[in-house]
Amino acid sequence: MTHSYDESENQGRGPEEPVVVRDRRRVDPQTGQVRPPGPAHAAPEPDEAPVEHAGPSLGESIMDDSVTVVSDVEKELSERTADLQRLQAEYANYRKRVERDREAVVIGAKATVVNDLLPLLDDLERADQHGDLTGAFKAVGDKLISGLQRAGLESFGTEGEAFDPSVHEAVQHNTSPDVAGPTVTVVMRRGYRFGDRVLRAALVGVTDHEPGAAPVDPPVGGELPLGGGLDEQQQ
Repeated sequence: MTHSYDESENQGRGPEEPVVVRDRRRVDPQTGQVRPPGPAHAAPEPDEAPVEHAGPSLGESIMDDSVTVVSDVEKELSERTADLQRLQAEYANYRKRVERDREAVVIGAKATVVNDLLPLLDDLERADQHGDLTGAFKAVGDKLISGLQRAGLESFGTEGEAFDPSVHEAVQHNTSPDVAGPTVTVVMRRGYRFGDRVLRAALVGVTDHEPGAAPVDPPVGGELPLGGGLDEQQQ
């Protein structure tokens, strides 16, 4: 009994895959020549994907993009750090300038108040010289002077100190061989300074050295000075 072919048996099957025949014979049957050996000359299989080259192509950068991003971030961070340091320095200078200006304003205000009290100090000094500064009046005057001195008031202008035109105002001038240079010998009005600021110059009389004159030795024990007799002294 022969088996009849039924087309219905192959209706549920898909299309058959084509048969690929690879001729691996070393001798070509058509030309009779030996084919070159090795797989290097063999054609690539149709189902094999081409192998990608691992290295960079010509003209392609070998640096990683992440390295460039990190470098840009570091550069920007350095710039922002420099800006912050510059702002901190400017703010520190601004604070110093404000403090210096504020201190100058405070000192100026104090100096203005003290300057208005200088005539009162002159009256207290004259009263003390005449013996009128006594009792409760003297206690109040001493407290006033002590408070002004604690605030920064300083007086200058005493007899015997060297003449300084920046703080002394000379209204009288004499010469004498007893001094080696310009010297304050008379104080007519005391001077005052507040801190580094001179509120008022001192009115003084100045005595300068007299050139060519030697001081005369006073008589000792009733003896006459050397260099002359009684007639010369009378003349």
